[in-house]
Amino acid sequence: MLRPQKQTRRHRVIAEMNVVPYVDVMLVLLVIFMVTTPLLTQGVDVALPQASAEMLSADEQMPLVVSVDADGAYYLNVASDPQAVLTPEDLLYRIAAALSLDPTRQVLVKGDRQAHYGQVVQAMVLLQQAGAATVGLMTEEA
Repeated sequence: MLRPQKQTRRHRVIAEMNVVPYVDVMLVLLVIFMVTTPLLTQGVDVALPQASAEMLSADEQMPLVVSVDADGAYYLNVASDPQAVLTPEDLLYRIAAALSLDPTRQVLVKGDRQAHYGQVVQAMVLLQQAGAATVGLMTEEA
């Protein structure tokens, strides 16, 4: 007599990783970073010169120097007429154009002692908007 053979099914173990908790964690982190990032970018990044500053070497390109006089007018040393007063918008476009040619070019702010602090800060904000990575402040020796 022939017996029918039992067909045994083997169940394979499904080794899938549940990624739903990881997606939830990533979305929470995304929201946290989206909220905190604007708080970190406020303010003006300024690299102040060290106390014992070194002279620029002759082979380096001339730095961009934004001057602020006592009346709060802006000047740029590489403009076609360095003695001409520039509007904030004109200064922004000229600095952005100069930095697009050489992004590593040094940028300095030369503020008059009698200039309002706000005018010097406004010049630094314009430099930041134009793409200057670091901004130095020029001083005179005592």
